[in-house]
Amino acid sequence: MADNPAQDPGPARDPDLEPGGGVTPGATPPETPQTSGLSAPEPRTSNRFPPTGTLAIILTLLLVALVAAVAVGLVVVAVGG
Repeated sequence: MADNPAQDPGPARDPDLEPGGGVTPGATPPETPQTSGLSAPEPRTSNRFPPTGTLAIILTLLLVALVAAVAVGLVVVAVGG
């Protein structure tokens, strides 16, 4: 595989390299324009926790408590209490 010149031509056989390692004009794609900063102002964000997040945490804690209560109930029944 290493003998195939199409896969790795090496610097001596690369058609786009000039002496010294530069490339011929047109051998590389043109530069793309760069933009700095944002294209539009970002909306102001609040520093408050959203009510839906609070509700999700409360529901998660209730679900965990329910699962724990059922697990304890099953252990008590299995032990023969």
